[in-house]
Amino acid sequence: MDLEKRVIGKAFWRILPLLLVAYLASYLNRINIGFASGMTRDLGLSSTAFGIGAGVFFFGYFIFEIPSNLALQKFGARVWLARIMLSWGLLSMAMALAKGVTSFMVLRFLVGVAEAGFFPGVILYLTYWFPAAWRARMTAAFMVAIPASLSLGGPVSNWAMAVTHGALGLKPWQWMFILEGLPTVLLAGVLLKFLPGRPAEASWLTEEEKTWLEQRLEYEAGSIRSRHGVRGLAALADRRVLALAFIYFANLTTVLGIGIFLPQIIKGMGATDAAANTISQYPFMAGIAGVLIFGWLADRFRQQRKALLVVALLLSAAGLAGAGVIGPTYAALFLIAAANFGIYGLKSTFWPLPSMFLTGTAAAGGIALINSVGNLGGFVGPFILGSVKDATHSYVWALYLLAGFALAAAIVALLLKTPSMVEEES
Repeated sequence: MDLEKRVIGKAFWRILPLLLVAYLASYLNRINIGFASGMTRDLGLSSTAFGIGAGVFFFGYFIFEIPSNLALQKFGARVWLARIMLSWGLLSMAMALAKGVTSFMVLRFLVGVAEAGFFPGVILYLTYWFPAAWRARMTAAFMVAIPASLSLGGPVSNWAMAVTHGALGLKPWQWMFILEGLPTVLLAGVLLKFLPGRPAEASWLTEEEKTWLEQRLEYEAGSIRSRHGVRGLAALADRRVLALAFIYFANLTTVLGIGIFLPQIIKGMGATDAAANTISQYPFMAGIAGVLIFGWLADRFRQQRKALLVVALLLSAAGLAGAGVIGPTYAALFLIAAANFGIYGLKSTFWPLPSMFLTGTAAAGGIALINSVGNLGGFVGPFILGSVKDATHSYVWALYLLAGFALAAAIVALLLKTPSMVEEES
């Protein structure tokens, strides 16, 4: 046990901080259009057009997700993840070039193409380093970047727009895209230099530690292959994979619907642009707590991961529906915070599940399919918020619809046969 804790501790501190910062940059580039004060006015975007443009990112993401994850297996995690970061960082900066509806949507689509494969690549990469008993906590440590980026996004974007106001003849929102995309470009070089692909490449592990970790992971992978027999791209038709894809689709419908439109919702309560960006950070702090708490619970009670998944989804549904009932008042933000606790808490109990019955190419393809289908929710969520707002002049019914997605996912999770997923290695 001393050897195990020593190896896991070394891997955690050498790998997770890099991945956390990289994903923080990723998600900030993904959702910062929600904080781009003045952009919708300058580009002539209606709420519907803004919602479609925000979501079209995920069509590019969907199309290239599986090929990108298979490429990661071929070229190695270090090289491929760095390539993804470089390309999406440059294209995120290019969002400053948008001149109207068409260029806005084309650039958003290309950013999605560039980022495709990063998240499922990291989820797959974690299986190269961490045994099953540790995986939920490691996933939680990585995924805390999502609510953290949403919490920091408003204040950071306010700062970027304030300090550059009018510089070089650019609009504040154009500077925001440039300044928030640049760190991603620089981080690509950091990953390329410091991220080891496999334990055998880690100079900071002793030969004894490398041998123990590789043997432990190979034993687990062999046990999964012998019990479950899901091989190669057959995983793409596995019913468990498809069920998990729907659950994640529903989850990301709520994540991106609220994540991108929350500043707009707060403005509807009477806040200024800058105040809305600042206030929006607080509901997402509950998401940070949700990721960490559910991650600890998922490893502490491994046989109850399905129950934790259902609890997270029901909490999401109740919070969103409750916010709709209360209406556009600041009190609704407390219920949105409660929803965020479940929305983001789901992720740390959800993502260890595929690796409990998928390995190798099946894991690469299956995880990518779950994430790519799930990320189509990133189009549906903003589209729902934008189109319902234009049709009803309110976000109330949109919140009810998002709650419905979370409730439907809870039902699917209840019906999902999970015993084979959560078997633990002896």
